[in-house]
Amino acid sequence: MPRKAVTKSVADADAAEGGVAAVDRAMSLMAVFTPADRTLSLGELAERTRLYKSTVLRLLASLEHAQWIRRLDDGRYALGAEVARLHSIYSASFSLEQVVMPVLRDLVAATGESAAYHVRQGDARLCLYRVDSPHPVRDHIRAGDLLPLDRGSGGRVLMAFDDILGHAPGPDQALYARIRQDGYFAATGDRLSEVAGISAPVFLLSGGIAAAVTLTAPAHRYNPDHLAPVLQAARRLTGRVG
Repeated sequence: MPRKAVTKSVADADAAEGGVAAVDRAMSLMAVFTPADRTLSLGELAERTRLYKSTVLRLLASLEHAQWIRRLDDGRYALGAEVARLHSIYSASFSLEQVVMPVLRDLVAATGESAAYHVRQGDARLCLYRVDSPHPVRDHIRAGDLLPLDRGSGGRVLMAFDDILGHAPGPDQALYARIRQDGYFAATGDRLSEVAGISAPVFLLSGGIAAAVTLTAPAHRYNPDHLAPVLQAARRLTGRVG
C-alpha cells in the first residue's frame, strides 16, 4: 500500500470547498510555474506541489493531452499552447474596472469611508477609480484627478515599492523603508491637514508594484481599525491587475 503523506500537498492544504481533489491537484501543477521558470523537471514539480512523483506523472498525462502542459525532448515540462489560447481570450475580455470597482465598493461598505485606486503616472499619481463615502463630509477627489506622488498615503506607497524611486537617495528613505517593512502607510495630514489616509500596495503577478488602494477620511473620523479591510482589499486585487 502507498505510504500516507506526512505533509499535505499544496492542493490538499487549500482545497476548493465542494470541488474535485484531482482538479485541485492538476491546477496546483500549473500554479507552481513562475515568471522565472521556462521549464520544470518532474522532481521540481513534485517538490513544489508536495505531491508524489507517481501522482504528478498521472496528472501530467491529462494536462499534456489537453495541451495545458508540454513535455520537451529533455524530459522537462513547459506550459502548453492552451495557456496561450486562453490568455488571448482573457486579454481581449479583461476589464480592470470590473475587477477593481467591486473591491472598492466592498471597502466603502465595510468602513463607511471613501476608497480609491491610484497608479503612478510620470511624476504624479492618477486616481484611476474612486468610490465615495456615503457621508456628506468627505474629501472630494474624483477619478481622473492627478495627485502628488511624494505626499499622501497612496503616493507614499507607490514611491516606497517602486524599485528605483523607493530606494533613491533622499530625505524620505527611512520612511519608505518602514513602509516596505510594514506593508502599508497610514497618516493624517500628509497631503492635507484635515485628511487622513490608509494605503496598501497592489502587486502584479511578477511582484512589481501595480497600484495603491487608498482609504481616505476626514481627520476626525480616522479609525485605525480600518487598516485590516484596506489590506484585505489590496490582497484581493494583487495578481489580478496588470
